[in-house]
Amino acid sequence: MMNWSDSISRRLAERRGTSLWRSRQSHLRSDGRFLYTSDGQQYLNFSSNDYLGLSQHPAIIAAWQQGAEQYGVGSGGSGHVTGYTAAHHALEEQLAQWLGYSRALLFISGYAANQGVIAALMEKEDRIIADRLSHASLMEAAMHSPAQFRRFLHNNPDSLKQHLDKPCAGKTLVVTEGIFSMDGDSAPLSEIARQSQSAGSWLMVDDAHGIGIHGDEGRGSCWLQQVKPEILIVTFGKAFGLSGAAVLCDEETAEYLIQYARHLIYSTSMPPAQAVALAEAVRQIQAGDELRHRLQSNIRYFRHEAQNLPFSLMASETAIQPVIIGDNERCIAVSQALKQQQAPDKTKIWVKAILPPTVPPDSARLRITLTASHTRQDIDVLLEVLRGFSG
Repeated sequence: MMNWSDSISRRLAERRGTSLWRSRQSHLRSDGRFLYTSDGQQYLNFSSNDYLGLSQHPAIIAAWQQGAEQYGVGSGGSGHVTGYTAAHHALEEQLAQWLGYSRALLFISGYAANQGVIAALMEKEDRIIADRLSHASLMEAAMHSPAQFRRFLHNNPDSLKQHLDKPCAGKTLVVTEGIFSMDGDSAPLSEIARQSQSAGSWLMVDDAHGIGIHGDEGRGSCWLQQVKPEILIVTFGKAFGLSGAAVLCDEETAEYLIQYARHLIYSTSMPPAQAVALAEAVRQIQAGDELRHRLQSNIRYFRHEAQNLPFSLMASETAIQPVIIGDNERCIAVSQALKQQQAPDKTKIWVKAILPPTVPPDSARLRITLTASHTRQDIDVLLEVLRGFSG
């Protein structure tokens, strides 16, 4: 019989030395433009999800400090016990009004929100039909739920319809994202919503990478495509510059989740000071047309200037610009070379390699993310270095 130590050692040995081995590097500070590591290095940061640069916004930092002075640095418990403060309540009301829903419920992370909602809603006779490239949190929740789980072809409403046309004894939940985190493409939400509504299904959209960036006042992908899903997930770790998430829904669904969503019931709630900071982040996003314009300008410039790269550039019009390398080892080598490359201003470049199983086999990539904080000179430096590699 193998003991625990032997089992763990064997699994580590299988992965160590392969391209799938994961490691972390601590850093001192990062924003939408630069990353400063603990060994004293400075990098141009093209791997940040801080799309609007709000993680370093003085007003948001001040709001967190003021919240900490008023509430302390922790919530002290689950929202069902002592962790639901006036700051949490005010943020939920602010989010619901901004995004046009009756209710908003705060979760500690986007992962927890997706897991909590699906686990609470789905029963044995039900069915989940998800885009096959949906986030791991959605796919894992679907696989672990008692419901039937089916996947439709990526961004293909016809494939969705084929699944919807098949009978189901219970309820059906259609799941997709507003913008897909690894390919950077947008879902055809209006057609997906039409198919879902025609079949009497509910639609759940995770708009982690669209909220704050698209739509009037940054209301996101659904607002841009004039779609109102029954369940909208927004996360605060990207354009908001913080962390956490919220579920937007109607009154009755919110009350149901308060009763049955275990991630909500049994997790310590986010610090009230964080909720105060998030409220300020919402205000900055609502007034952030200049930041969104700057980001869109950087996206257009990058794509225009990246036509002659030695690698394949995916068809994304969003802040996520995947450059496909293909081979795992080659992708890691390019990423490491970028970190060691001395740019004209002596700044190195940080772009992480994304490998299977996070992405499909043979599609290892540099997941380049652009922000409003980048300058055109920053983008020129990145492109100049990339052009120096052979395909």
